[in-house]
Amino acid sequence: MAAPTPPISEGPRARHRAWDGGTAVLRFATVTALTFLGLLAITFFIGRIVPIDPVVAVVGDRASQEVYLATREALGLDRPLLVQFAIYVRDVVTGDLGTSLTTGRPVVEDLKRFFPATFEMATLGILIGVSLGVPMGVTAAARAGSWIDQVIRVLGLLGYAVPAFWMGLVALAVFYAGLGWVGGPGRIDIFYDGVVPTVTGLLTVDALIAGDWQIFRNAVSHLVLPSAILGFFSLAYIARMTRSFMLDQLGQEFVTTARVKGVSPRAVIWKHAFYPIRVQLVTVIGLSYAVLLEGSVMVEIVFSWPGIGNYLTTALLRADMNAVLGATILIGTVFIVINRLSDVLYRVFDPRSR
Repeated sequence: MAAPTPPISEGPRARHRAWDGGTAVLRFATVTALTFLGLLAITFFIGRIVPIDPVVAVVGDRASQEVYLATREALGLDRPLLVQFAIYVRDVVTGDLGTSLTTGRPVVEDLKRFFPATFEMATLGILIGVSLGVPMGVTAAARAGSWIDQVIRVLGLLGYAVPAFWMGLVALAVFYAGLGWVGGPGRIDIFYDGVVPTVTGLLTVDALIAGDWQIFRNAVSHLVLPSAILGFFSLAYIARMTRSFMLDQLGQEFVTTARVKGVSPRAVIWKHAFYPIRVQLVTVIGLSYAVLLEGSVMVEIVFSWPGIGNYLTTALLRADMNAVLGATILIGTVFIVINRLSDVLYRVFDPRSR
């Protein structure tokens, strides 16, 4: 009788898997770093081609020639362009984005102060959009052509057609001034401002940490209306894309086979048709979230919301290029992070992409 074949050692396989994992992590980090470097290059050259002299923005247009030249040298603007770019990259990586001419504070401190407000509003908005948009899109596809489908499609069109500032003004007039159900403009009532110590920058979270339920309720009353408006716009896009993905899946042969075998309609929709579109929805939801984080300018202006969109708009109107470039870098970084997280979720939901 032949001798049994010895088992294959797991050592080479484990080393191969570890090598593949290390290579994937290295590739992921390299692509992220190169993308961030490209973002810095774009913002740097935008800052050089705009018709705004950064020296004049600092010293004013009545400064003497000697002061102008000294300031230009201090800012490093007399050096070659590549040297300026290297200094710019070094400063950004070390967290030095300059000083805002609008607030007089370092731009990094301004971003730490204003971005959490936008993050809080956009996060609640995307949660509303996903929790309502995905079921609406699935329902519309499952009942294609019905009155429910038509209503959901009309809501989707309204999300694209209605201006954000108009909806914000109407919502304030109805729910705040008329019914008194929600708080008004601003992030919190003025007599509560500064009462809760800042820990995370997220007012609702900081109120919970402090155990102050009165301030928490007041903050939520101000947060819910602008977040609901952002949620409506993201809901329209998410529902529309979910409906499109589901219609494509419901026409596939494996779905027809499942129906012929007598699988329940609910299982056909959620287990057979919905399961494959999760990867596509990751992209849609990630893109929607990134857009809410950087594109909520009109909502922030209408609601006097102290967020990054309001900060960026004010900086643009006052030609505050340090603040403009700093906010642009932050927004671009958010897009990069969300895009890379989407790539990670691809591998979680779809083993074939690993």
